[in-house]
Amino acid sequence: MRFIFAASLLYLTLTLQPAAAQSAVDDEPEANPGRPTVSTPATITPVGYLQFETGFVPAYQSPEFSSRYSLTEVMKLSVTSRLELLAAAEPVAHFTAGGTTANRVADIFVGAQFVFHQGEGAKPTLAVSYFHRAYDGGAPEFDVGSPTNSLLVLASADAELRHRLRTSLTGLRWQVREASGGAEAMAQLEDARSEALLVDSWLPDLEVGEVATVIRMLYPAMELLRVDGGADGGARSPRRNELLHALR
Repeated sequence: MRFIFAASLLYLTLTLQPAAAQSAVDDEPEANPGRPTVSTPATITPVGYLQFETGFVPAYQSPEFSSRYSLTEVMKLSVTSRLELLAAAEPVAHFTAGGTTANRVADIFVGAQFVFHQGEGAKPTLAVSYFHRAYDGGAPEFDVGSPTNSLLVLASADAELRHRLRTSLTGLRWQVREASGGAEAMAQLEDARSEALLVDSWLPDLEVGEVATVIRMLYPAMELLRVDGGADGGARSPRRNELLHALR
Protein backbone atom coordinates (compact mmCIF):
# COMPACT_ATOMS: atom_id res chain seq x y z
CA MET A 1 0.00 0.00 0.00
CA ARG A 2 1.37 3.37 -0.93
CA PHE A 3 1.54 5.90 1.81
CA ILE A 4 2.03 9.60 1.42
CA PHE A 5 1.72 11.92 4.36
CA ALA A 6 2.34 15.64 4.39
CA ALA A 7 2.69 17.77 7.49
CA SER A 8 2.97 21.52 7.47
CA LEU A 9 5.68 22.67 9.85
CA LEU A 10 5.87 26.40 9.30
CA TYR A 11 3.50 29.04 8.05
CA LEU A 12 4.75 32.61 7.71
CA THR A 13 3.30 35.67 6.01
CA LEU A 14 5.45 38.71 5.29
CA THR A 15 4.41 42.01 3.79
CA LEU A 16 6.26 43.70 0.99
CA GLN A 17 4.25 46.90 1.28
CA PRO A 18 5.70 49.96 3.03
CA ALA A 19 4.50 50.47 6.58
CA ALA A 20 3.10 53.88 5.64
CA ALA A 21 0.65 52.23 3.29
CA GLN A 22 -1.34 50.98 6.28
CA SER A 23 -2.14 53.78 8.64
CA ALA A 24 -4.29 51.90 11.12
CA VAL A 25 -3.79 48.63 12.90
CA ASP A 26 -7.38 47.68 12.17
CA ASP A 27 -6.64 47.78 8.45
CA GLU A 28 -3.89 45.19 8.67
CA PRO A 29 -5.05 41.76 7.46
CA GLU A 30 -4.52 38.84 9.79
CA ALA A 31 -1.62 36.54 9.14
CA ASN A 32 -2.61 33.18 7.70
CA PRO A 33 -5.86 34.41 6.07
CA GLY A 34 -7.92 31.35 5.25
CA ARG A 35 -4.87 29.06 5.21
CA PRO A 36 -4.73 28.78 1.41
CA THR A 37 -2.79 25.92 -0.14
CA VAL A 38 -1.67 25.27 -3.69
CA SER A 39 -3.81 22.19 -4.19
CA THR A 40 -6.92 23.42 -2.37
CA PRO A 41 -6.99 27.22 -2.62
CA ALA A 42 -9.28 28.71 0.01
CA THR A 43 -8.36 32.29 -0.74
CA ILE A 44 -5.50 34.37 -2.09
CA THR A 45 -3.36 36.23 0.41
CA PRO A 46 -3.62 40.05 0.49
CA VAL A 47 -2.07 41.85 -2.48
CA GLY A 48 1.64 42.50 -1.98
CA TYR A 49 2.12 39.80 0.64
CA LEU A 50 4.79 37.12 0.28
CA GLN A 51 3.84 33.86 1.96
CA PHE A 52 6.04 30.86 2.81
CA GLU A 53 4.86 27.32 3.56
CA THR A 54 7.41 24.71 4.67
CA GLY A 55 6.68 21.04 5.18
CA PHE A 56 8.07 17.53 5.48
CA VAL A 57 6.84 14.71 3.20
CA PRO A 58 7.65 11.03 3.82
CA ALA A 59 6.50 8.43 1.27
CA TYR A 60 6.88 4.67 1.02
CA GLN A 61 6.48 1.81 -1.47
CA SER A 62 6.06 3.70 -4.71
CA PRO A 63 6.99 1.99 -8.00
CA GLU A 64 9.98 4.35 -8.31
CA PHE A 65 11.37 4.00 -4.77
CA SER A 66 11.05 2.04 -1.54
CA SER A 67 11.28 5.16 0.67
CA ARG A 68 11.52 8.91 0.13
CA TYR A 69 11.76 11.84 2.56
CA SER A 70 11.87 15.47 1.56
CA LEU A 71 11.58 19.03 2.79
CA THR A 72 9.17 21.15 0.76
CA GLU A 73 8.94 24.89 0.34
CA VAL A 74 6.12 26.82 -1.32
CA MET A 75 6.32 30.57 -1.90
CA LYS A 76 3.30 32.66 -2.92
CA LEU A 77 3.12 36.31 -3.97
CA SER A 78 -0.26 37.93 -4.65
CA VAL A 79 0.02 40.51 -7.42
CA THR A 80 -3.72 41.21 -7.72
CA SER A 81 -6.82 40.20 -5.80
CA ARG A 82 -7.23 37.24 -8.17
CA LEU A 83 -3.70 36.37 -9.32
CA GLU A 84 -0.98 34.76 -7.24
CA LEU A 85 2.54 33.80 -8.39
CA LEU A 86 3.84 30.47 -7.07
CA ALA A 87 7.16 28.70 -6.66
CA ALA A 88 7.52 25.21 -5.20
CA ALA A 89 10.72 23.31 -4.45
CA GLU A 90 12.18 20.43 -2.50
CA PRO A 91 15.55 21.68 -1.20
CA VAL A 92 16.44 18.21 0.11
CA ALA A 93 15.17 14.78 -0.94
CA HIS A 94 16.53 11.59 0.65
CA PHE A 95 15.45 8.37 -1.06
CA THR A 96 16.19 4.68 -1.53
CA ALA A 97 15.54 3.19 -4.97
CA GLY A 98 16.93 0.11 -6.66
CA GLY A 99 19.05 -0.67 -3.60
CA THR A 100 20.76 2.73 -3.78
CA THR A 101 20.37 5.51 -1.21
CA ALA A 102 21.03 9.11 -2.20
CA ASN A 103 20.35 12.76 -1.37
CA ARG A 104 19.29 15.18 -4.09
CA VAL A 105 17.91 18.63 -4.63
CA ALA A 106 14.57 17.65 -6.14
CA ASP A 107 12.41 19.47 -8.68
CA ILE A 108 11.69 23.19 -8.74
CA PHE A 109 8.37 24.40 -10.15
CA VAL A 110 7.13 27.89 -10.95
CA GLY A 111 3.56 28.81 -11.76
CA ALA A 112 0.51 30.88 -11.01
CA GLN A 113 -2.92 30.55 -9.45
CA PHE A 114 -5.97 32.45 -10.66
CA VAL A 115 -9.22 32.70 -8.73
CA PHE A 116 -12.31 32.79 -10.92
CA HIS A 117 -14.74 33.09 -8.06
CA GLN A 118 -14.03 33.89 -4.43
CA GLY A 119 -16.45 31.92 -2.30
CA GLU A 120 -18.06 33.37 0.77
CA GLY A 121 -19.56 31.46 3.66
CA ALA A 122 -20.49 27.98 2.46
CA LYS A 123 -19.95 28.85 -1.22
CA PRO A 124 -16.87 27.24 -2.80
CA THR A 125 -13.90 29.10 -4.26
CA LEU A 126 -13.18 28.31 -7.92
CA ALA A 127 -9.52 28.58 -8.93
CA VAL A 128 -7.01 27.11 -11.38
CA SER A 129 -3.27 26.59 -10.94
CA TYR A 130 -0.54 26.11 -13.55
CA PHE A 131 2.98 24.81 -12.88
CA HIS A 132 6.07 24.54 -15.07
CA ARG A 133 9.05 22.40 -14.10
CA ALA A 134 11.99 24.82 -14.03
CA TYR A 135 14.56 22.33 -12.73
CA ASP A 136 14.70 18.52 -12.67
CA GLY A 137 16.85 17.32 -9.81
CA GLY A 138 16.62 13.65 -10.77
CA ALA A 139 15.01 12.46 -7.55
CA PRO A 140 12.29 9.81 -8.05
CA GLU A 141 8.80 11.23 -8.30
CA PHE A 142 5.76 10.36 -6.21
CA ASP A 143 3.35 7.81 -7.60
CA VAL A 144 -0.12 9.29 -7.40
CA GLY A 145 -1.83 6.65 -9.50
CA SER A 146 -1.21 8.15 -12.92
CA PRO A 147 -0.74 5.74 -15.85
CA THR A 148 2.78 7.05 -16.46
CA ASN A 149 3.88 5.65 -13.09
CA SER A 150 2.63 2.08 -13.51
CA LEU A 151 5.42 -0.42 -12.92
CA LEU A 152 5.72 -4.05 -14.01
CA VAL A 153 8.36 -6.74 -13.78
CA LEU A 154 9.14 -8.80 -16.89
CA ALA A 155 10.70 -12.21 -16.18
CA SER A 156 12.21 -14.21 -19.05
CA ALA A 157 15.52 -15.87 -19.86
CA ASP A 158 15.11 -14.73 -23.48
CA ALA A 159 16.89 -11.36 -23.77
CA GLU A 160 15.46 -10.71 -27.24
CA LEU A 161 11.92 -11.29 -25.98
CA ARG A 162 12.51 -8.99 -23.01
CA HIS A 163 13.80 -6.27 -25.32
CA ARG A 164 10.81 -6.54 -27.66
CA LEU A 165 8.25 -6.48 -24.86
CA ARG A 166 10.04 -3.67 -23.04
CA THR A 167 9.91 -1.54 -26.21
CA SER A 168 6.18 -2.17 -26.63
CA LEU A 169 5.33 -1.58 -22.97
CA THR A 170 7.45 1.57 -22.70
CA GLY A 171 5.52 2.96 -25.66
CA LEU A 172 2.36 2.38 -23.63
CA ARG A 173 3.86 4.37 -20.74
CA TRP A 174 4.76 1.47 -18.48
CA GLN A 175 7.90 1.36 -16.39
CA VAL A 176 9.54 -2.00 -16.98
CA ARG A 177 12.02 -3.84 -14.77
CA GLU A 178 13.61 -6.90 -16.36
CA ALA A 179 14.55 -10.18 -14.69
CA SER A 180 16.27 -13.18 -16.31
CA GLY A 181 14.88 -15.65 -13.77
CA GLY A 182 12.33 -16.22 -11.05
CA ALA A 183 14.60 -15.34 -8.12
CA GLU A 184 15.60 -12.04 -9.73
CA ALA A 185 11.95 -11.24 -10.43
CA MET A 186 11.06 -11.82 -6.78
CA ALA A 187 13.89 -9.51 -5.71
CA GLN A 188 12.57 -6.81 -8.06
CA LEU A 189 9.10 -7.14 -6.56
CA GLU A 190 10.46 -6.79 -3.03
CA ASP A 191 12.36 -3.62 -3.95
CA ALA A 192 9.37 -1.73 -5.37
CA ARG A 193 5.70 -2.68 -5.52
CA SER A 194 4.65 -3.59 -9.04
CA GLU A 195 1.22 -3.49 -10.63
CA ALA A 196 1.88 -6.53 -12.79
CA LEU A 197 4.28 -9.41 -13.40
CA LEU A 198 4.80 -10.81 -16.88
CA VAL A 199 6.48 -14.21 -16.75
CA ASP A 200 7.74 -16.49 -19.52
CA SER A 201 6.51 -20.08 -19.81
CA TRP A 202 9.96 -21.30 -18.73
CA LEU A 203 12.44 -19.91 -16.20
CA PRO A 204 15.95 -21.27 -15.66
CA ASP A 205 15.85 -21.36 -11.85
CA LEU A 206 12.24 -21.73 -10.69
CA GLU A 207 9.09 -23.44 -11.90
CA VAL A 208 6.57 -20.92 -13.27
CA GLY A 209 3.82 -22.54 -11.20
CA GLU A 210 5.91 -22.11 -8.08
CA VAL A 211 6.42 -18.42 -8.85
CA ALA A 212 2.69 -17.99 -9.46
CA THR A 213 1.84 -19.59 -6.10
CA VAL A 214 4.21 -17.28 -4.22
CA ILE A 215 2.94 -14.21 -6.07
CA ARG A 216 -0.70 -14.99 -5.29
CA MET A 217 0.20 -15.42 -1.63
CA LEU A 218 2.48 -12.36 -1.17
CA TYR A 219 0.94 -9.95 -3.69
CA PRO A 220 -2.77 -10.76 -4.08
CA ALA A 221 -3.46 -7.36 -5.67
CA MET A 222 -0.94 -7.89 -8.48
CA GLU A 223 -1.80 -8.91 -12.04
CA LEU A 224 0.08 -12.07 -13.11
CA LEU A 225 0.27 -12.84 -16.82
CA ARG A 226 2.31 -15.22 -18.93
CA VAL A 227 3.96 -13.86 -22.05
CA ASP A 228 1.73 -16.15 -24.13
CA GLY A 229 -1.27 -14.12 -22.88
CA GLY A 230 -2.50 -16.60 -20.30
CA ALA A 231 -3.39 -15.57 -16.77
CA ASP A 232 -2.13 -17.28 -13.62
CA GLY A 233 -4.68 -15.90 -11.21
CA GLY A 234 -4.24 -12.87 -9.01
CA ALA A 235 -5.94 -9.53 -9.41
CA ARG A 236 -6.88 -7.85 -12.65
CA SER A 237 -4.99 -4.67 -13.54
CA PRO A 238 -7.09 -1.71 -14.76
CA ARG A 239 -4.64 -1.59 -17.67
CA ARG A 240 -4.85 -5.28 -18.53
CA ASN A 241 -5.93 -4.66 -22.11
CA GLU A 242 -2.71 -2.71 -22.69
CA LEU A 243 -0.68 -5.65 -21.41
CA LEU A 244 -2.52 -8.11 -23.65
CA HIS A 245 -2.02 -5.78 -26.63
CA ALA A 246 1.75 -5.67 -26.00
CA LEU A 247 1.87 -9.48 -25.78
CA ARG A 248 0.28 -10.04 -29.19
